[in-house]
Amino acid sequence: MHSPAGLAHRSVSRLIHNELTTEIPVHLLFRDDPAPGRPRLRPDPVPPAPAVVGGGRGAGGQPCLPRRVPAPAGPPSEPDPTLVERPARALPGAVGVLAGACGAAGCVLTSWWAGVLPPLARMLPQGAGAGLGPPQWAAYAGAGALGLLGFGGLTRGRTGRAWVLGLFGRYRGTVRRTGLLWINPLVPRRGIDVRLRHWRSEPMPAVDANGIALRVAVLVVWRVRDTARAALGVDDHEAYLRECVEAALARVRVEPPGDARRAVEAAGDALTRLVARETGTVGLEVHSVRPARVEYAPEVADAMRRRSVAALDARDRAGALTSVVDSVEDTVTRLAMRGLVDLDDGERKVLVRDLTVAFCAGRRETIP
Repeated sequence: MHSPAGLAHRSVSRLIHNELTTEIPVHLLFRDDPAPGRPRLRPDPVPPAPAVVGGGRGAGGQPCLPRRVPAPAGPPSEPDPTLVERPARALPGAVGVLAGACGAAGCVLTSWWAGVLPPLARMLPQGAGAGLGPPQWAAYAGAGALGLLGFGGLTRGRTGRAWVLGLFGRYRGTVRRTGLLWINPLVPRRGIDVRLRHWRSEPMPAVDANGIALRVAVLVVWRVRDTARAALGVDDHEAYLRECVEAALARVRVEPPGDARRAVEAAGDALTRLVARETGTVGLEVHSVRPARVEYAPEVADAMRRRSVAALDARDRAGALTSVVDSVEDTVTRLAMRGLVDLDDGERKVLVRDLTVAFCAGRRETIP
């Protein structure tokens, strides 16, 4: 017979001992009372056990915790979505000319007012001769500022060029107008070429389908589509274009020199798609990327040249042998069909051998 205390102890052990946890003493499930003499109404709640994956055990019989797998890296972030080209405010050049003329006229009138006109201007009526006082200096400052603003903001807008304006690090807009314009001279401006342009690269490293090193010069036709992203989205959009072309050449297999034209066109289409996708986020529009010159790398050029020569020689030899064999077969067949010769197998072999030697000798004599 077992005592009730033993039964209770055994039932408690079954409750806290299973295949996924180790045996825990009962007194560890309860903390001491916060104050002596104060009865505890109920034990502190036991924190939930960590999740177990697969029911396996780790070292010491502890459950195996799930491993954290790092999230895969996402695509590169695009530039600021608010950085989109928008037109900036620009006034006709006549406004700047008028403001500058008014400023110059104001300086002349102030000099007349102060009575300090130079000797060449004595033909004008005599001024008040008030002298150079605070009012005159204030008039000089205002007229001079107006003249500087008027003439300093004059600029010429040309076809195929744009001005990107910014102030205090903030994009203010783009001016694509042509002719004489007035732009606030206090706003910094940056000129950018928006014409259709082509760029022939220097030889860049590439490989063919067999992994043989090549040097490829490409011709890129492109233009700036969004001036805001091209000027402010990257440090140098032309250098960024070169890097994108070089990266695309490392991913596309270019056919070696002398291969089919269709394969070269396929490589150009693949290069165009890759470069256009990479540069579209910075405001560039790539129309085509075509291999202009493909050659073997200097370290393998001699070996590949010898290999090409050997392949051409083998192909010529195979073609010559096929021609000789066809000629011998046609000759023997025609002689037999016309009844000119009656040969057994041994005589036929000898005739074929002699004709082959004769045709090969005659072919070598005809080749210079």
